[in-house]
Amino acid sequence: MEIKSNKINGANAEIKATILQEVIDANLEKIAKGLTKTAKVDGFRKGKVPVSAIKKQYGERLVQDAEAEALREVLSKGLEALNIANESLIGEPNISEFDKKDGKIEVTVKVAMRPVIEMGDYAAMVKEFEKPVVTDADVEARIKELAQAQAPFVTVEEDRALVEGDTALIDFEGSVDGELFEGGAAKDFSLRLGSGQFIPGFEEQVIGMKKGEEKIVKVTFPENYGGEKLAGKDAEFKVNVNGIQTKGEVSIDDELAKKMLPGQEDASLENLKAQVKTQIENEELSKLYNDELKPALLETFVDGFTFDLPDFVVDQEIDMALNKKAQTMSEEEIKELRENADKLNELRETFREDASRSVRATFIIDALASAENIKVEEQEVMQTIYFEAMQMGQDPQAAYEQYKKAGYIPAIQMSMVEDKVLSKLLNAKIKEA
Repeated sequence: MEIKSNKINGANAEIKATILQEVIDANLEKIAKGLTKTAKVDGFRKGKVPVSAIKKQYGERLVQDAEAEALREVLSKGLEALNIANESLIGEPNISEFDKKDGKIEVTVKVAMRPVIEMGDYAAMVKEFEKPVVTDADVEARIKELAQAQAPFVTVEEDRALVEGDTALIDFEGSVDGELFEGGAAKDFSLRLGSGQFIPGFEEQVIGMKKGEEKIVKVTFPENYGGEKLAGKDAEFKVNVNGIQTKGEVSIDDELAKKMLPGQEDASLENLKAQVKTQIENEELSKLYNDELKPALLETFVDGFTFDLPDFVVDQEIDMALNKKAQTMSEEEIKELRENADKLNELRETFREDASRSVRATFIIDALASAENIKVEEQEVMQTIYFEAMQMGQDPQAAYEQYKKAGYIPAIQMSMVEDKVLSKLLNAKIKEA
């Protein structure tokens, strides 16, 4: 058996071989003899089945097994010649050629390896940045918001018009083309003006009304409104204001702090301010990380590290991008691509650069995670999914099973690893403003 091995680059290799028919025949004979001891064939006792009976019963399957055995030998010897360990392989070997003719089989097997990335001083590639500044005014404004949320509603007794931020107690009755519609009426409904709770334009027209006043409010239902009968329709609402409520005043003092920090023995206004400041700092830092620093840092790494990529992984990424693009295309466009291979290849190539960068980023994060000893176990992924599901009022177990069934768990796990890796590197570069 003639085998030629070629390491194309640091991530791809090719093994070519010529398998003679005598190798297949020898493998077939060996497999058939092995089956004589275990196979059940009618008319023969177990362990006493002749080779001829085995060949007759299993026929083409024996040939396939013999060829598969030869392929395994080709792969094993090819990898040995290239000094490539099985652990470094990615994905399954790809048999790009299997040509049977003239008593031999011409075979080409392509294999992909995990690329070796020379990391160097990667921490030096992370730039220092200033921690977001939170002022006393920011803290006071947040505490005022929190205090206002705690404040009770009080009825406005004075004769004044409704303003944004007020809660209007209203009766309303809606109609389209003069006919009342289901769900379009209510009594003593509490509507906080400026909340955006109602159809666009409704709340703006209620502002300025007074207690006891009646008004016809004209609006147009959005085109994407849930009810098909109302979507895009002009409507009129007869509105009566029964009363006006506003938030009462709450003193910002140690007593408020005790309410907002239940169970803390040292609860005080100063303590509350310190905790609120930390909370705002964390929020601002998280926003800075997610919106700017993490994406920029990943781009820096992708541009800064040079290494070969496994062809099949890039091709898989291109296929995903192509399938996503196809979802936005018309039947005519898809038909044209099916009938024109050159045009399909041309479209595929438009995704190659982005696909390569995406794959490069994945391998870089994997290497950084290994260097920083960062791992995310599936149990942690489960906890994250459970927490998010509970926040959204969903069944946590059902949400997790849905993600698992769809095959999203590895992607979520990788995303969490990326978040931890980049956060750790950035945390080491924070400067106090």
